[in-house]
Amino acid sequence: MHLLVVSQYFWPENFRINDLVDELIQRGHTVTILTGKPSYPIGKVYQNYRQDPHAFSEFKGAKIIRVPMLARGRGSFRLLLNYLTFVLGASFFGPWHLRSENIDAIFVFEPSPITVCLPAIFIGRLKSVPVLLWVLDLWPETLSAIGVVHSPYLLKLVGVLVRFIYDRCTMILGQSNSFLSSIASYCSHPSKIYYFPSWAEDIFSSTLKNKAQEIADQNQKFNILFAGNIGEAQDLPAVIDAAELLMPMGCVRWLIVGDGRKSAWLEEQIDRRGLQGEVLLLGRHGVERMPEFYAHADALLVSLKKDPVFSMTIPGKIQSYLLSGIPIIGMLDGEGARVIEKAHAGLTCPAGDAAGLVKIILKMVSMPLEERRLLGFNGRAYAKTEFERNALIERLENWLVESIKVYRQKDSVKT
Repeated sequence: MHLLVVSQYFWPENFRINDLVDELIQRGHTVTILTGKPSYPIGKVYQNYRQDPHAFSEFKGAKIIRVPMLARGRGSFRLLLNYLTFVLGASFFGPWHLRSENIDAIFVFEPSPITVCLPAIFIGRLKSVPVLLWVLDLWPETLSAIGVVHSPYLLKLVGVLVRFIYDRCTMILGQSNSFLSSIASYCSHPSKIYYFPSWAEDIFSSTLKNKAQEIADQNQKFNILFAGNIGEAQDLPAVIDAAELLMPMGCVRWLIVGDGRKSAWLEEQIDRRGLQGEVLLLGRHGVERMPEFYAHADALLVSLKKDPVFSMTIPGKIQSYLLSGIPIIGMLDGEGARVIEKAHAGLTCPAGDAAGLVKIILKMVSMPLEERRLLGFNGRAYAKTEFERNALIERLENWLVESIKVYRQKDSVKT
């Protein structure tokens, strides 16, 4: 197959779509990527891209088409412009760059915004090919949950847009079972909706030996590592409250690996509360280096704000955490918490509960080492069973083939 992947985010940005494209190419498929210039999560175009854009025009043999797009910047208005300019750039320049390409299907990666699917639908109509949408973030619910949109009228308008998009996709894949009912409420044909979770990249299954040199060993401390986006959804205020509550005990060190829209706020809070020795901000690093940072961790932290839409979400980092074989500490509700509990891979407390987070951290600190190792072992075994990479990607291949077949049959009936 020749697949067009439409994603607002792509390498050198760290997203699971990079791993998916790599695997599809290894399986013999031709892949072309339609994306923007890398600016996530720092808000400005990466310096190494600006210095040599040509170095980022190909990925593992896949051609990358990068369209004009305003960088994310800071603030909601700038983010809105970022979303809008990608739609315009991809819709206008995408067809031109793809004019000589024979595409079999289009796959859309949507961790937000849902508008990324608009140019895919347009190109799908021009090329007469099916569009498969992988929903990793629910709209309009997420806009309300993170406080970007408060107006019920605007949220209703976004809902109309979401219905327009869903009804024009050949197949829709939801990242958690809880997503499916929400997607169905905006879709005229629920039979085309399927459950398709994320997986962990194989790099996390290796034994963690080499340690990141950025972190000094402190064996007397219990190291809790948080990896990934530092944004509104991750509820860093509750995490920093827990760090402050634990500070007098001197038994825990927090390792924060990542970047995002709340990074400056987090740094300011660490200084204001005198947490410099307790919370280390280690910046953003490529996925290939994550095992080096994980190697310092006694436990891995995942957190989400208290909101119904986040309770339906399985944060993508959970699959990587499970496969790493390190115990998990979760401050979240719903699907994510259930995965951790069902896997017997760690301890959880309700979202937004800083005191509850302190309680489960102290419980894990007091656990015998063998008991913690068993939690990690359980997590890895569960990941290999429920989120096995090869099986999931093979399932996606089958859906792509099925969609192409169904689309061509409908097309032949129309003609």
